[in-house]
Amino acid sequence: MILQRIANRGFRLGSLFERAAARHPSNIIILDHDLDIAPQLGRRATVAEIAETVADMASRLWAAKVRPGERVVIYKSNAFDIVLLACAVARVGAVPVLLSPKLDGETVAELVRRTDRPHLVTDQAKIEQELPESIFELSERVLLTSGSHADATDLHALAGAERVEGLTMPPEHPTLITHTSGTTGTPKLAVHTGRTLQARYRPQVSALSPIVRGRETIAMHVSFVHSRIFTALAISLFRGFPIVMLVESEAKHVADLFAQLRPGILEAHPNSFMQWEELADDPRGPLRNVKLFSSTFDAIHPRTVHRLLHATRRRAPLFAQLYGQSEVGPAVARAFSKRRALEADGRCVGMAIPGMTEVRVVSRNGKPPSEQHPGYIEVRSDGRIVTYLGEQERYDAQVTDGWWRMGDVGYRTKWGCVHLLDREVDLIEDFGSTLAVEDQLFGKLDNLVEVVIVPDENNVATPIVCTRDDEPLDLAAWRSAVAGLPKMAEPVQWKHEDLPQTATTKIKRLELARILAERAA
Repeated sequence: MILQRIANRGFRLGSLFERAAARHPSNIIILDHDLDIAPQLGRRATVAEIAETVADMASRLWAAKVRPGERVVIYKSNAFDIVLLACAVARVGAVPVLLSPKLDGETVAELVRRTDRPHLVTDQAKIEQELPESIFELSERVLLTSGSHADATDLHALAGAERVEGLTMPPEHPTLITHTSGTTGTPKLAVHTGRTLQARYRPQVSALSPIVRGRETIAMHVSFVHSRIFTALAISLFRGFPIVMLVESEAKHVADLFAQLRPGILEAHPNSFMQWEELADDPRGPLRNVKLFSSTFDAIHPRTVHRLLHATRRRAPLFAQLYGQSEVGPAVARAFSKRRALEADGRCVGMAIPGMTEVRVVSRNGKPPSEQHPGYIEVRSDGRIVTYLGEQERYDAQVTDGWWRMGDVGYRTKWGCVHLLDREVDLIEDFGSTLAVEDQLFGKLDNLVEVVIVPDENNVATPIVCTRDDEPLDLAAWRSAVAGLPKMAEPVQWKHEDLPQTATTKIKRLELARILAERAA
């Protein structure tokens, strides 16, 4: 962790685009959508224009009485301007609180309540279709990025507000609040400081530098409310990489875009990469120029890695995987090559980052952690958040002598490689690793686009499967694939879009198990 601390002056979110524009003003950002706060920019803008937009929006927020140290919840329709608004809020010394557009209105109201009368930036569509009436009582002021409402202030009406200089808060000051995935209930609000965000940035930029030495176009499909978007942006902006920001992950849309732009780096959620497997068969070669695939959220299936790597024509492409969590950032790293992708153990998520993170696995049952007796995975990193907003006791319960419990179970090999077997709450006793079984099923059944093993009402492992184009599952092929695997119930076929997902496209396994039990009842 010593390398995370040297000259750590904080991430300085408010001046991110301003500093990038000073280095590479003509660098471009390409969007697949329009920005609510600046529709005049269109879908192609320079970094200098984006920096000016952030500064202008900060001035409008100041005119709307947003002041240093105050909290500003951002909950609006999905677009890259969520990121720009967060930077604008930080530029006036306030603290952005980012809530996913996928959250339902009642959950948002509860999180706003927990935030203690913040300003709320939203839009007419969210007010009319999602948010309860109580949101106005819970908020100090409601500001709109689009549309209108009698009880809200239109940010567009504040155009021309007197320009204010950016503020830089101390590095130990809260600079960003994001929410956890909510896979186990109402999301928690994770408080990041400038120093903790910078500590996350360090291992990520150090991992990229030896892999990508030249200038590459980077395409990102990452949640705009996740802390990862800011560190990934900083790396790309300061290197002068042209950036493509995607809202839409549908494979045909992505293939059309990539066939024109030929990105050299792809950053996305594991489930997005799974969707993009079919791009490998596109005759236009939308992935042919990719040098590096990058995913920082969950372990990814070997089949997906293999297909994507074999779709590129670049010499020695890599698939980089950073295992981590919203609360601590990246903790361990691993890279896959073409040669080893398919036969690689998908449960091996990598090694701790020297000088920056440490990982240990502690016993759950008094036995040494192993594949048969997985233990609790714990991490030490200066990138760890400083608290859960309003839930300090809950935060403290996950820390032991500086070690943060990840909520995952697994083991370490004698070489120090961490193997992730399951989420702690998803364990099915006497079944083994559900994730390992899912890896094997993906490797054997080409038409699977998702398989999730959850317990049914009798705690029997039940596979939920989704197939390409919703084709009926080939039961003969299924029975051949499950031969030799732990005993499971008959598969239940679902449409992929019906699976409950988090902001980072993870499947909400507990909710899926609950729905399964309700259907059975």
